[in-house]
Amino acid sequence: MGVERAVTRWYVQRQRLLAEIESLEQALAGEGQREEQWGEQRQQLVARLEDARARLQCLGPCPKPMMG
Repeated sequence: MGVERAVTRWYVQRQRLLAEIESLEQALAGEGQREEQWGEQRQQLVARLEDARARLQCLGPCPKPMMG
């Protein structure tokens, strides 16, 4: 049971990080259309995106194969 829980936890964390990265990338793409408030807001979005990518990298591979 412990291994299944670890795999499930890893999968949920991975999915949340991927969704966060996708939404931040979409926000950055949408920001390009509005030039007025671009500077500081863009920096914050880029920093959050880099942080999310770093957390995904630290998460690493699945603790156990999901099948087999």
